[in-house]
Amino acid sequence: MELLLSSNGFSWLPQFFGSQSLVVRPRKPIDDAVDLTPEERRKRTFDRAVKLISAKSRSVAELRERLLEKRWANKTDVETVISRLKEYGYLDDQRFAFSYASLKVRERPIGRRRLERDLKFKKVESTVADEALELVYAETSEEELIDRAIEKRIRLKGRPSNRLEAKSLFDQLLRLGFPFELVGDKVRAVSRSQFEEE
Repeated sequence: MELLLSSNGFSWLPQFFGSQSLVVRPRKPIDDAVDLTPEERRKRTFDRAVKLISAKSRSVAELRERLLEKRWANKTDVETVISRLKEYGYLDDQRFAFSYASLKVRERPIGRRRLERDLKFKKVESTVADEALELVYAETSEEELIDRAIEKRIRLKGRPSNRLEAKSLFDQLLRLGFPFELVGDKVRAVSRSQFEEE
């Protein structure tokens, strides 16, 4: 039986693996780009791009950044791959921004400022993000969304009974990205109705 032990020497390995031989060989680095031809490099870049966008949808700039992380990738190959993926219809920032924003709004009530920040983080151009947000908030207004957020909060924690709870609701709605004036009006209305009931 052939056995290679690690530096901390596991003596139970022969018993655990039985009569099978255990040979430990160093792995060849995946990023080894020593002998890649330009065609192999382009194919590897394209395969990685397809793998990345099949895992989750991404903006063009986000995909470009992820592809350039590898040592074997260069800018010309990445740009070629991105242009080919755009031709095939797999990459489209407008479609990505709209689907991302509408999904986030459907999942939970969220304000325009927060979505704007999220799209910026996803490296979507501001003009494209603004167009997508206009479409999303044309379907569902921020006022409807903030009402849903308040209803959910009241269902979970009850109406704010004092200034501290009202402040907590106020802060939560601001974190969700709703405008300051709208948040102030809605929290005052909810607090006023609670205090009038008492």
